[in-house]
Amino acid sequence: MTYNVNLDIKPDVHAVFDPATNTISYVVKDPGSNACAIVDSVMDIDYAAGRISYEHADELIDYVQSNGLKLEWLIETHVHADHLSAAPYIQSKLGGKLGIGRNITMVQDTFGKVFNEGTEFQRDGSQFDKLFDDGDTYTVGGMECLAIHTPGHTPACMTHVMGDAAFVGDTLFMPDGGSARADFPGGDAGTLYDSIQKVLSLPDETRLFMCHDYGPNGRDIQWETTVAEEKAHNIHVGGGKTREEFVKFRTERDAQLAMPKLIIPSLQVNMRGGDLPPADEDGKRFLKVPLNGL
Repeated sequence: MTYNVNLDIKPDVHAVFDPATNTISYVVKDPGSNACAIVDSVMDIDYAAGRISYEHADELIDYVQSNGLKLEWLIETHVHADHLSAAPYIQSKLGGKLGIGRNITMVQDTFGKVFNEGTEFQRDGSQFDKLFDDGDTYTVGGMECLAIHTPGHTPACMTHVMGDAAFVGDTLFMPDGGSARADFPGGDAGTLYDSIQKVLSLPDETRLFMCHDYGPNGRDIQWETTVAEEKAHNIHVGGGKTREEFVKFRTERDAQLAMPKLIIPSLQVNMRGGDLPPADEDGKRFLKVPLNGL
């Protein structure tokens, strides 16, 4: 499929970095109106204490309100395994529609079993307002946006292109960071390579915005690069590295990685669109820890 990108539309992109999870959330403003989208918000959690809070989300909300913006979309690039989404909290304050890739249903089915969820847990993506297919378009104000299916890290990963800006989720990291792991259930290194090629087929000038950065070799945190920079310098796929080379490296590398610290709470919350598990008869909510399940 050929993806049409309008490089003449240059949205204002405001980034908010969360040092606890090395996540970057974005407020993306249509340059022709006050409409905006929020991409990959974060809900704060003190996992050891079992306590959640909303400082990061409140920073996003304050930015939207103080700049007189209208939130139209909350976009999740995928079901994150390393942080919890604050989308429902933000939606309750600012409105907007919540969207994710259609293959969320595959993720819900997989992890519904892992966490032994009952039949009341819907596995049809109904927790979201919109399930995106490859090539779907939507608008933020007058700015047409494009959803590109980029699986491999997870089956539901999507890259969202808004004007000359593309939000790649975990499909790519900064050039010196490489790429995301592909060993979660439903992940696949070869599929990830193919998805990265989709992103790198966008015009060279396309701005790419990362979901995570870990400051390799002690450099300052960064989150913006370009297609041209990734093609030339990405340490995992740049310089013409082949699919075979990538799959071998990624598979060997993933075998050495530990599970993300917040994977257990993150998956339970994010597969619900950011909602917490339902309360018991006393109004209390609990997260499960599946033993030897991941």
